[in-house]
Amino acid sequence: MKRKIIYLSCFILMSLTSFSQSISSSPYSLYGVGSLYDADFGILPAIGSSGIALPSDTFINNLNPASLGYLPQNHFMFDIGGKAISTTYQSSSRSESRNNFQFSHLAFAFPITKNSGFSVALRPYSSSAFKISNLKLPIDNSQDYYYLTATGSGGLNNFDFSYGYRFGKKLSLGVSAAVLFGNTTDDRNFLIMNSITSIQKKTNYSGVRATIGAQYKIDSTFTVATTFKLPSQIGASKVQTVQTVTDDVITTVESNVASKTDDYYMPLEIGIGISKRFKNNLNMTLDYEKSLWSDSDQSELYGNFVNQDRFAMGFTYSTKKNIRKYWDRIQYATGVNFDTGYLEVDGKRVNNAAISIGLTLPIENTYSALHISYSYGQRGSISDNLIKENYHKISLNLSLDGIWFIKRKIE
Repeated sequence: MKRKIIYLSCFILMSLTSFSQSISSSPYSLYGVGSLYDADFGILPAIGSSGIALPSDTFINNLNPASLGYLPQNHFMFDIGGKAISTTYQSSSRSESRNNFQFSHLAFAFPITKNSGFSVALRPYSSSAFKISNLKLPIDNSQDYYYLTATGSGGLNNFDFSYGYRFGKKLSLGVSAAVLFGNTTDDRNFLIMNSITSIQKKTNYSGVRATIGAQYKIDSTFTVATTFKLPSQIGASKVQTVQTVTDDVITTVESNVASKTDDYYMPLEIGIGISKRFKNNLNMTLDYEKSLWSDSDQSELYGNFVNQDRFAMGFTYSTKKNIRKYWDRIQYATGVNFDTGYLEVDGKRVNNAAISIGLTLPIENTYSALHISYSYGQRGSISDNLIKENYHKISLNLSLDGIWFIKRKIE
């Protein structure tokens, strides 16, 4: 059973990884550095991406670095994931469907002492892949309109190092440093009357962001936790070409001109979470996060950044009647997630809501497991110049556990 699950998982994940460039095709990735990416490890996608208060005792919890203080001794953990997403885009006049296969993350973690642990992870932070044709937009302080055609690709990557330390049996603190890097390409054509202005731009980004976390066990069944993602300034530079076409006459205004551009500002994000276990086989997680995007003082030509609220709740259940029986060790999960979004377009919030179900298939008698989940969600709304996204998502995370540095008892 173990080999079959590992071989099947690796085959599917490698297939997804080969399509990893097709990360997102959301029209909302037009804004900023693209759509922010939800790369959750282990069982987290199945429980609504909640879990700030969960320890990293059976899988790597990327939501809170303090969880690493609970890594089991002599265990080396590895996690890799991928997603398959089918999305239908609806506007007031038409609809379109697209499929994407996405690489999610690659991470490993190991204990340093009996009370501390360390992890390294690589995952996408954002993705920008959009295509807009002949979008009619008003000209400010005028009764006239212009038409926008735009395509974009690219995004940012997140490479982070995390450390957690547990004080006694109740309190654990952690810190994470994330290196953000990548680039986006953006080609836009503006049609005004009989004149076309073409702007081709490639923007490179790089910066560092820190996260601080804590977990506190009130008792053996109840844990509270918090995280602080500190505000950060991501440096940006661009190479740009600008041309105009009027009456079939092409005029080059700029040609591959390199220059500084507006930096990207990441806000202060505060999260709180609880984890409560009932009768040893049912566990509930509940999270709330506040992202202060308004304080970043940045906006887009077609919208504004606004403060974001995110709510997530999840449940896991396992019978545990007989741990020697494979089917009694399977864990079942479900969750819900809602966030108000950090974009406001034409005075309307681009919010997101999703429900999820999943299960964890154990691999022999270790913490190794295959986590499978299905999510259905909606993003945005149908109104003037806005698009509603309906998506189905299957997440596949493979968590592998190896026991290191154990002396042989029998030679």
